[in-house]
Amino acid sequence: MNLLDEYILSHIDRQGELLEELTRDANVNLLRPRMIAGHLQGRILKMLCRILHPRRIVEIGTYTGYATLCMAEGLDSDAIIHTIEIDEEMEDFMMKYITRSPYKDRIKVHFGDAMDVIPSLGETLDMVFIDADKRLYADYYDLVFPYLRAGGVIVADNTLWDGKVAAIPQPKDKQTSGILRFNDKIKEDARIEKVILPLRDGLTIIWKK
Repeated sequence: MNLLDEYILSHIDRQGELLEELTRDANVNLLRPRMIAGHLQGRILKMLCRILHPRRIVEIGTYTGYATLCMAEGLDSDAIIHTIEIDEEMEDFMMKYITRSPYKDRIKVHFGDAMDVIPSLGETLDMVFIDADKRLYADYYDLVFPYLRAGGVIVADNTLWDGKVAAIPQPKDKQTSGILRFNDKIKEDARIEKVILPLRDGLTIIWKK
């Protein structure tokens, strides 16, 4: 972490003891702890929820539940976040923290393929957070778009993918190719407005007209 990052984190809201514990646990016990949203991104997700007041959110890719907990923290008391995780082996880790959150009643956890779960929800969505298989980002986008209300927001993580989007992808690098396909798709979509924030690994915010 450089000095500017340290300055930023020291001048924004704390992430709280539960999320600090989750972060330590992830760094000690998980193979890919870098995948968690982290302090700054987590506060941004919470702030978006404070500003937008979404009543129904879908999160594709729960992993540890860090981002889930941050968004739930910013929701109104009657709002719900449906979070979907395909890897059932993450259940013990995420539920250890979700069940201890004062906002746990705002969180509904689903295990399975988002392609199957989302149509079964029967919900009109106000906000979607995509942070799952990079190869399928464009497919997730096409899946959720009809369920997203006009004025709704999609947030997609990792859309700069360690800067690989600015280079020629290797033929076998399906994840970079997936991110490029997603970025090119939304670039040409006249139904939305969009911006990429150069935050960590890239955070794209999309607004449906």
